[in-house]
Amino acid sequence: MKKIYLLVFASLFMLNCSSDSDNSAEQMYFPPTDSSNTWETKSITDLSWNQSAVQPLLDYLEQKNTKSFIILVNGRIVMENYFNGHTATSPWYWASAGKTLTSTVTGIAQDEGLLNINNKVSDYLGTGWTSAPLAKENLITCKNLLSMNSGLNDALGDNVEPANLQYVADAGTRWAYHNVYVKLQDVVAEASGQTWTNYFNTKLRDRIGMTGGAWINSGDGLSVYWSTCRNMARFGLLSLNKGKWNGTTIVNENYFVQATTTSQPINQAYGYLWWLNGKSSYHLPTSQFEFNGTLMSNAPSDMYAALGKNDQKIYVIPSKKMVVIRMGDVANPDNPTFALSGFDNELWDKINDLYQ
Repeated sequence: MKKIYLLVFASLFMLNCSSDSDNSAEQMYFPPTDSSNTWETKSITDLSWNQSAVQPLLDYLEQKNTKSFIILVNGRIVMENYFNGHTATSPWYWASAGKTLTSTVTGIAQDEGLLNINNKVSDYLGTGWTSAPLAKENLITCKNLLSMNSGLNDALGDNVEPANLQYVADAGTRWAYHNVYVKLQDVVAEASGQTWTNYFNTKLRDRIGMTGGAWINSGDGLSVYWSTCRNMARFGLLSLNKGKWNGTTIVNENYFVQATTTSQPINQAYGYLWWLNGKSSYHLPTSQFEFNGTLMSNAPSDMYAALGKNDQKIYVIPSKKMVVIRMGDVANPDNPTFALSGFDNELWDKINDLYQ
């Protein structure tokens, strides 16, 4: 009788864990990088997810001004939906979710020995790239730009010309969300002897099949990346696999792990231009206030995310072998934000219903 009880218990345990174990055992899939645009799929039924939760999620996404939405599990498309006139071939902007592209390409350039993120920015751009006193400017390393703790004034708008990059605090002593990170693109260009666009295309975009995406100048020395939702999903898949694409290293795994780990002691929820869930506190753009608790309480604690203005989202969840992409207009027009918004937790409440 005791053996029967043990067998029943084991069977129930295996049944409860079957979905996650199947996901972890299944081989990771990578879509081809040619122009075929083929991509393997996996159904909600195959995953033993809750089919009745799909339509409420879709209704919510459409209501919240979404244009495109994708869920990948083990690289395969589980959901791919387009709304409000958007299609699979429609490009859309990444906004600050594209910061993670700059982080990744900086890591690639370091892998190639072109730069070292611990070196000061002026080693590559020369002095006078800010209007800070020279001694203070020389404190700012490439790693400070990746970590958002350059010490430069974040209250002066998006312009990254020297006159607008003014000293507030010593590098490393103050966390502030600032578009000065874009100077890393200039660092990569100077270090490689190529334009940023050319280096990015050859070292990242083309190698993982993000065909057609482009950097569009938005003024003030900034460029914003535009692509299809599937191209954003490709980058999410690369990120899920810690910089590897179908067995090929695109960016060194050690660097990628650093990029998705707390990068400085002030904002626990920030890596190298990646947002990190599951930490005990966090800071937000335009504020020096520390919030207690995790970034997104409804989302998995191991998630890291690329978050852009008007709710452009890349969520990467290693424990579930999952990537979630959302592109569109701002979800809550009365409360637009630069990165995190109330939409994140609301959306994860709906996503959780799929598999809980």
